[in-house]
Amino acid sequence: MTYLKSTVSSHEAVPGRDIRGISGIANLRRGVFLSWTRQLVLISADVILLSLAWVLAQSLGTPTESFWSAKAVGTTLLPVLGINLSIFTARRLYCAGKPRRDYLSIIKALSLSIVLLLLVSYIYSPNQFVSRSQFLFFWGFSILFVCAGRFIIDQVTHRLRLQGLIRHPAMVIADSSDREQATKVVNDEQCYRISSVMDARALDLNRRERTFEQIQRLGISEVFVAWGAIRNRMYVGQRFQALGITLHVVPVEQDGVFGGANLRTMSDQVPCVTFTPTVIAGVDFWFKRIFDITFALLFVILASPIYLALAIAIRLDSAGPIFYKQTRIGLHGEPFKVWKFRSMVQNADQLQAQLEDENQTKDGVLFKIKADPRITRVGQFIRRYSLDELPQIFNVLLGEMSLVGPRPLPLRDVEKFQERYFIRQDVLPGITGMWQVSGRSDIDNFDDVLKLDLHYIQNWSICLDINILFRTFAAVLKKSGAY
Repeated sequence: MTYLKSTVSSHEAVPGRDIRGISGIANLRRGVFLSWTRQLVLISADVILLSLAWVLAQSLGTPTESFWSAKAVGTTLLPVLGINLSIFTARRLYCAGKPRRDYLSIIKALSLSIVLLLLVSYIYSPNQFVSRSQFLFFWGFSILFVCAGRFIIDQVTHRLRLQGLIRHPAMVIADSSDREQATKVVNDEQCYRISSVMDARALDLNRRERTFEQIQRLGISEVFVAWGAIRNRMYVGQRFQALGITLHVVPVEQDGVFGGANLRTMSDQVPCVTFTPTVIAGVDFWFKRIFDITFALLFVILASPIYLALAIAIRLDSAGPIFYKQTRIGLHGEPFKVWKFRSMVQNADQLQAQLEDENQTKDGVLFKIKADPRITRVGQFIRRYSLDELPQIFNVLLGEMSLVGPRPLPLRDVEKFQERYFIRQDVLPGITGMWQVSGRSDIDNFDDVLKLDLHYIQNWSICLDINILFRTFAAVLKKSGAY
């Protein structure tokens, strides 16, 4: 009861501060001016480009005596623009961020508008001949002009924002441990100018109103709050809404391990955050498996001379077997033997314990050192070009690995895992992956490796696999990050 009274008195101490007050509206205008300008520019560009497309279509299409003829071009523009702009608005194509650059949605919206225009023409005058060529020309020109216009506007906006212009004023509120990451997330958007960074205590009861006053004084319309700073203060969100301020909750570090999240409303208007499955399973798994087997068989046939040459070179260079088999942890934490061309001396595993003090990774999860004394002469060459990994194609054919996926790690590394790291074991490990094409050995923090693996798992597609394979070949040829 004491807490409730203090909350009420705190709000009563600053009457008229919400969006309905005159001062609140004035400050809000300062913050949303850029948003209004952006929407006005997009609508104006669409009106001009759609009008140009309609005039060209009328002049190039078959002339008729219908309502849509060139004689009535000024009048027919009204329903043409009205239908197109209404569909664009309904599909949120004037919203900030990705929607305005969603060219597929733009094409769908323009196609739908053509259907509706034809329907209107039939209902308005069912017995009159309508020039189909005019509508086809308009459909083609409108897609070309509007998409080109959006692209040009986006490129100009991007260049201006790189120079620090037309950026939305924003505030970041986060604990000291999350501040750097939260600020980086906002800066990476390249459309915000961070006016102030505050500690999570700024949302405490005794400081909250001073924080809101500062937000309004700076003309800020969007605030980014780290999850750790607001998870126990979710009720504060209503206060942001009353002030007309957009609140973004930013997950940082391990808070962001869930992908495919979306907000939906269930019965009785209850908001529910839904996490859709992102792990490669079901039909996706078998589609990926067929791709792996087909590519692996073709590669083995074409690369058989390379396999033979490397086997002879390893045998002549040092004593020991041609292949090296090491226990790695694979799908669902199951161990398996990974095949590699031997690039080290025979007792390399025993010597590793003596070299642990020289490990160059920050958190000690991975074992990496430059100028490893255990590597043979041929081993230095094949590791430089990642040729030692070629026998893992047979692991792919056996179903123990995939061409692309998180790298399988030795038991020694997995034993040092934190709990959140094990999500990478829910998919087949790969010969190459996001880690390999993003610097490979230059990445010395396993949290960075995990972020790359999660990005791959949550965004998987065959096109992404093919992209990573091509990038892998390029990285191998450049010898980037390999030792």
